[in-house]
Amino acid sequence: MRRMIDWLVRRPRVVAATAAALLLGTGSPAWAMHISEGILPPAWAGLWFAVAAPFLWLGLREVRRRSGASPNFKVLTGLVGAAVFVISCMPIPVPFTGTCSHPCGTGLAAIILGPAVTTVVAAIALLLQALFLAHGGLTTLGANIVALGVVGGYAGWLVYAGMRRMGFGVVVAAGAAGLISDWATYAATSGELAAALHGGSSFAATFSAIALAFLPTQLPLGVLEAIVSGAAVRFLAVRRPEFLEQPHAAVVV
Repeated sequence: MRRMIDWLVRRPRVVAATAAALLLGTGSPAWAMHISEGILPPAWAGLWFAVAAPFLWLGLREVRRRSGASPNFKVLTGLVGAAVFVISCMPIPVPFTGTCSHPCGTGLAAIILGPAVTTVVAAIALLLQALFLAHGGLTTLGANIVALGVVGGYAGWLVYAGMRRMGFGVVVAAGAAGLISDWATYAATSGELAAALHGGSSFAATFSAIALAFLPTQLPLGVLEAIVSGAAVRFLAVRRPEFLEQPHAAVVV
């Protein structure tokens, strides 16, 4: 994970070319976690790549900036990325939606790394899962990055930062960030699917049906992620408090 991050940071043109290749690629539908290959029409798949691109650029720039200031930052990023990869590899199939429920880990990642870098970490995890585990897809990679990395990461970080400024402790704020990040990811996934697939039905009706299908699995998973995020941050606050003092200047540019 660390080597891949370093490689991507040094080759932004390769990242852009890969994204273009994925936009032109085709695939057959497959049942997998995240949004599966072939579920989204090409136009919608391309749109979500375009939405994800500036966030990935911002994240890669932030990795380069902070790696120059701290040589160990790429090691930390690789460790957090490995955790996100493992956490989000626990699928629970959701009938009729073309996707699965699973924990996310991006709320916790955003607390440690910041939301911009979390987007890059999520993108790498999603790419590896699509290539080697048949989880998610290549043509739907942009949509999955937006849901898991952008929406999940930024939602979790904003909740954590906001609650800390309001005087809440790190454990409570981290738990809330894990919960909201998880649920926001699946609200975004529901919106992406509803926008592309509502057909003759209204967007609202399709979104409600997809979101309702997620409820039995995602509600308890969100609570579980809140507990795990709070426990992890409590451990870091005691053993490695410097991990919770990372500057996340990439939120506002």
